[in-house]
Amino acid sequence: MPKLNNRPPKYSKIGKYAVCYIHGKKHYLGLHNTPESLAAYSRLIVEIQSNPTLIVPKREESSVSVKELVAAFLDHAEQKADVKDYNHCYTVFVDFLLKLYGDNTPVESFKPRCLKLVREDMIQSRRFCRKTINKYTRRIVSLFEWGVENELVPETTHRALKTVKFLPEGYPGTFDNPEREHVPDDVVDRTLPFLPPTLRAMVQIQRMTGMRPSEVFNMTVGCIDKTRVPGLWHYTPKSHKTKRYVGKKIIPLGKPEQELLAPYLAGKKPEQSVFNPNTAMVERNAEKRVNRKTKITPSQAARDKARAEKPKRYKEFYDENSYGQAIEYAIQKGNRQLPDGEKIPHWFPYQLRHAAGTDAEKTAGLDKAQALLGHTTANTTKRYAHGQLTVAEDLARNRRNPFGSDDKKAG
Repeated sequence: MPKLNNRPPKYSKIGKYAVCYIHGKKHYLGLHNTPESLAAYSRLIVEIQSNPTLIVPKREESSVSVKELVAAFLDHAEQKADVKDYNHCYTVFVDFLLKLYGDNTPVESFKPRCLKLVREDMIQSRRFCRKTINKYTRRIVSLFEWGVENELVPETTHRALKTVKFLPEGYPGTFDNPEREHVPDDVVDRTLPFLPPTLRAMVQIQRMTGMRPSEVFNMTVGCIDKTRVPGLWHYTPKSHKTKRYVGKKIIPLGKPEQELLAPYLAGKKPEQSVFNPNTAMVERNAEKRVNRKTKITPSQAARDKARAEKPKRYKEFYDENSYGQAIEYAIQKGNRQLPDGEKIPHWFPYQLRHAAGTDAEKTAGLDKAQALLGHTTANTTKRYAHGQLTVAEDLARNRRNPFGSDDKKAG
């Protein structure tokens, strides 16, 4: 009996995804055995029966695949983008986009339903909150926009992908991280003894000035001007988050910050980092030697000698991860020594910026807090400074009822 060629493709499964094969090519339909994937399969069958060329167009020799587009963009981003942006792009493109569409899928075939499938995979992974998933989805759209600019992607493909809306709050399967709050000063004060002097200085300077973590750990000696105004130093970051909106940013440094900075400026070249991870490790190892309770064994002495001849070198600057990990390490170290009722709660470096903004708002007002944090609008400052609640609480404590019996008698 001859084999029938008009038989519809079979609804199949790969991992947790539903697929079907048409002319040897995989078509992803969504999560297996869900109403959405079954509806997509039914729609695909109808489209094939009406016009097969709409589903399986012949790929031209000059057509670019999604995999080739990603490779070209990452090569470009590696040269142009900063490390943080490049790492984000690499994560979403390699771990998710190419996972589903790395099999020579033409860019013309990447439709909005394909973008939604990649987004659904991010949701199911539980790695990212809803806002991050929305940002990563926009990065994929930006990838195709870059492809249009460089004549690798048809303009209609990018325009179609832009129609995919953001995930709203409460979308099934997503979660939202709680809003970042300020870290109380007493929590920071309990953490400081477990930090090496370098990190201790970084934390205190960030808390007093309200700098972003990146502005602290990227500080170089040459960016600090000691002669501009008597009694003050001025730190001008080479780059900052809002540079394209506000231009150059200048952070004044008072006497407390100067005292903390001075030991880390001496004898360094202008391009060198103020807070060097290698210095912190030397300080940490020195502390361990002082607190050592046992004698140094011959084998340990030999290892120390070998390390001294060829010391391990760390990067010149801290980064977002190493700075946060160093603070986390100090908290864990402290909690191993502290009793149960005195454990240090976990906190992030960025909460120091919130703490500085909140303190400035309480003591000097919202406009002064805005100036400290370098925001263009007061509405942005309100997200960082949480002193408004304290004001409302004070009003509530002293509030009187204008319609109460005592007020009526007085009237």
